[in-house]
Amino acid sequence: MPSSPSSPYSPSSPDSPDSPDRSAVVDRLRAAGCVFAEDEAELLIAAAPTATALDALIGRRAAGEPLEHVLGWAEFRGLRITLEPGVFVPRRRTEFLVRQALALGHQAEEDRTPVVVDLCCGSGAVGAALAVALERVELHAADVDPVAVRCARRNLAAALRNGRGSGTYGPYEVPETYAPGDTYEALKAPEAYAPRPPHKPYAVYEGDLYAPLPATLRGRVDILAANVPYVPTDEVALLPSEAREHEPRTALDGGADGLDVLRRVAAEAAQWLAPGGCLLVETSERQAAEAVEVMRAGGLGVRVKRSEELYATVVIGARLRSPDRSPETMPEPEAVPERPAE
Repeated sequence: MPSSPSSPYSPSSPDSPDSPDRSAVVDRLRAAGCVFAEDEAELLIAAAPTATALDALIGRRAAGEPLEHVLGWAEFRGLRITLEPGVFVPRRRTEFLVRQALALGHQAEEDRTPVVVDLCCGSGAVGAALAVALERVELHAADVDPVAVRCARRNLAAALRNGRGSGTYGPYEVPETYAPGDTYEALKAPEAYAPRPPHKPYAVYEGDLYAPLPATLRGRVDILAANVPYVPTDEVALLPSEAREHEPRTALDGGADGLDVLRRVAAEAAQWLAPGGCLLVETSERQAAEAVEVMRAGGLGVRVKRSEELYATVVIGARLRSPDRSPETMPEPEAVPERPAE
């Protein structure tokens, strides 16, 4: 029986491995309102092993599900971040926050291993990007959503595999003389003393903001990246349906003025930051001035960084090394080279 006109596959079998009709896929996506139908068609075709699978993926996308949820992954700073339905999709503008954090991290790792906390971590995209780019790092991530935590654990394990990371689900001790998994017999072998890739221990916790973090982190954190929700409650209904209907409300709604979660984070940040450590948050341009005041109320020295290219605003609050230093005298982070195009 010949395939129906609506089928993207030309063969008669619904599960034929032959090439699909790309134009039919594009037409269906365009009819559903997908602005980048051609690009999305390529991704969906590549993801589907059969005509039946492709039809299901197109149906989900046409129904309004985010492309990243349909594919099961999102690209973030060159990493493929695994996503499950209902998990917040990392935005490209958040790469600007990562760039600012990396500049600070590179400064810190000149004389020690930076301690990084990815708060409100979602899928773990920010933490994974930082851990991969830093030469040395001790990484902790936390989120209140158990599905997001599951994704974060998977993404950090993938980003830090090949001996570069050691995953745990709770407090851990950093090994000093051998790599995780080494046995006594392995340690007796000469190759046990050969140079190893940098050890990058990490842990992912489930809980609300600082609550699940180990108390031993207090006063030790060099980089506290908190991608807090900042959409005012009354404006959540104005978001695109992809976000409004398919991402968790807790990852979007920042309260009446969008800054409620930031207030909670900033109020305790100084207790967790090391001297000179920094809290970095993303916000909107119109909220930046109020976000600055929120951080100052938490006892932090503050500066604002902007990217016109990514339409991104990042507010950075530092625990000052001495109380008489003002935000105006805080050193600027060194520039981080742009990630080369893939």
